[in-house]
Amino acid sequence: MAVASPRRGGAVALLLLLPVLLLAPGAAGFNTEFEEDKSPKLPRCNNPFQKVKVVYWVDGEQMSALIGMTARFGGMVPDTASAAERLPAVIPSSKTGCQKSPQLAGNIAVTERGECTYLEKANAAASSGAKALIMANDIDDVGKMVCSKNDTALDFKIPVVIVSRSNGLKIFEAMDGAKKVEMQLYSPNKAAFDGAIPFLWLMAVSTTACAAVWTAVVVGEEEKKAPSGDGEGDQEAPKTEEPEIVELQAETAFVFVIVSSCVLLFLFFFNSIWSAWLMVGLFCLGGLQGLHFLASTLIVRACKKCGDTKIKLPAVGNVTAVTLVVLPIALFIVIMWATHQSSPFAWVGQNLMGIGMMILVLQIVQMPNIKVASALLISAFLYDIFWVFISPLIFKKSVMITVAKGTDDGPSLPMVLKMPKEFDVWNGYDMIGFGDILFPGLLVAFSFRYDRAHGKGVANGYFPYVMIGYAFGLSFTYVGLYLMKSGQPALLYLVPCTLGTIVGLGAQRGELSQLWNAKA
Repeated sequence: MAVASPRRGGAVALLLLLPVLLLAPGAAGFNTEFEEDKSPKLPRCNNPFQKVKVVYWVDGEQMSALIGMTARFGGMVPDTASAAERLPAVIPSSKTGCQKSPQLAGNIAVTERGECTYLEKANAAASSGAKALIMANDIDDVGKMVCSKNDTALDFKIPVVIVSRSNGLKIFEAMDGAKKVEMQLYSPNKAAFDGAIPFLWLMAVSTTACAAVWTAVVVGEEEKKAPSGDGEGDQEAPKTEEPEIVELQAETAFVFVIVSSCVLLFLFFFNSIWSAWLMVGLFCLGGLQGLHFLASTLIVRACKKCGDTKIKLPAVGNVTAVTLVVLPIALFIVIMWATHQSSPFAWVGQNLMGIGMMILVLQIVQMPNIKVASALLISAFLYDIFWVFISPLIFKKSVMITVAKGTDDGPSLPMVLKMPKEFDVWNGYDMIGFGDILFPGLLVAFSFRYDRAHGKGVANGYFPYVMIGYAFGLSFTYVGLYLMKSGQPALLYLVPCTLGTIVGLGAQRGELSQLWNAKA
């Protein structure tokens, strides 16, 4: 059966993408809570930080809600929209809000950060009769507004909320031109059950399983006829395009980790819109190849003759009819996603492109044995832990999570599968990084090929058990996410559950040496 298989250029391009795919963190959740225990508390300045939903209207039209955070001092915001007042937003006479402004009375004051302290701004707004104060930070992050031991003017009761620079710019732009802007501040309680997680879990497990069996089940493997002496058999034998295979070596693992770390640090220190769009461009390239591969193989599987029909194009040469049909559709999906990333349904296109790319990568890139698997997965395991948990000790914040968040005024890193939190009042998405599917997926795919090469079934094979180990490891990831309420490096759970499973089974069956040196 002739199949639209990936060419050498596609293999090289996707191999170069692998270090980038390591960037995305494991199960998301890093944007749901604030770190409550790392900022000082003092008498009369000991409020818990509240994540605040800033809902605003421009000339009566409701805009997308913004996210802010309350200070250690001042009042608290209500936890329901019905209890929150909808009030006009006003900029004080001085945009920094360091002096009293009579026009603030009964309104929500909106100021910039700078010129004076948080407390001086809050006192000026409170003494002017403002109902609340919203402060735009000078960086694309919310800062933690705390007190020093010498601060004394802490008797005001109005809520003080800080938003990121880009969110502040949205507010100021809305208030330009004498437009009427109204605001409502409240802090809804997070839902106890996250209904998106089971769907995300199923998506990740299904992608891993499908990628492992895709070549055997979808592409199909035909027996090649032995050539006869008179050459007649050669004429009848169908020509099958073989996919380019990149076989990893143990040294590759360390190259991936070093290159990925360099890229991660570059994005951390130069976290700009253009670097984010560079990642989007790379993702679009891989997604286009992935969508084309998936659709082509499925069509050719259903209609074997379709893959044999070729059309000669000027300057291009022979192109299959399947490619002429599939490639424009795939390109349309990629362009629509790239130009509508802020759409509520953009996650559908991102997931389609991501799943296609990962299945294609796992057909092209293969591990020959568990010696290479051990080097790669353990390196990725340590990489994940270091850049999520240990990097804050060096760089003051988690490098991987900071990069994954992106900038508020640019696209976020697209190297994740995501699912909207439909049952969460904060909305947002649950996510899992491509690396948390690809790297265990390489081992899962190896176990499937090994079982087929050695005639193993469900009972005495390795594939079913490694797949079960992956499913359990991903479940443990989400348990850790729920308990710690912060983003988790999924490989911390996935590597022991997958690599540990195949090593343990191999040792029990006396086949560890074969697995270690296999050429499946």
